[in-house]
Amino acid sequence: MTAKRIVLIQGHPDSTAPHLCHALADAYAAGAEEAGHSVRCIRVAALDFPLLRSQQAWEEGALPAGLQQAQADIRWAEHIVLFFPLWLGDMPALLKGFLEQVARPGFAFEHEAGRATFTNKGLTGRSARVVVTMGMPALVYRWYFRAHSVKSLERNILGFVGIAPVHTTLIGMVGDFKADDGRRWLAKLRQLGQRTQ
Repeated sequence: MTAKRIVLIQGHPDSTAPHLCHALADAYAAGAEEAGHSVRCIRVAALDFPLLRSQQAWEEGALPAGLQQAQADIRWAEHIVLFFPLWLGDMPALLKGFLEQVARPGFAFEHEAGRATFTNKGLTGRSARVVVTMGMPALVYRWYFRAHSVKSLERNILGFVGIAPVHTTLIGMVGDFKADDGRRWLAKLRQLGQRTQ
């Protein structure tokens, strides 16, 4: 297996205490490093950046200094893994704000003469995995709610900038986890890291 460059984007907005998302990311990283892959981690909760409030700021404003390394890490990566808890049916607002900031014209797609050209995707050639934890059963989210927020992320953000294929790992009923459940999921994420999937 060829060694790959992997960036983990930790999207849990609470940095004051460890959460399942953090343990899952650590397990994935451990597996990837055991298999000889290079791993970098972006912890969104530790970054300082404002939310975008206008199209002009997105198209013409400078990338906040606190996000320059994150953008460089995404450019470096061949495989991107996002971790986040499902909040009100979607990713946490802080993670969405982060993605809006880093996926700017000139980086995520070409920017010519003051306008974005969305046909020239800037992050083509990268694959991704999205790992989402939730309180409801994963099957309910996938089949009843049709995994709408994850599909939107895959289509309207990751696919929009050229990242494909995108695989998902949905982990439900986390509030009712027993010790064996946690160990099983940590082992699964470690295996995914080893295989860079």
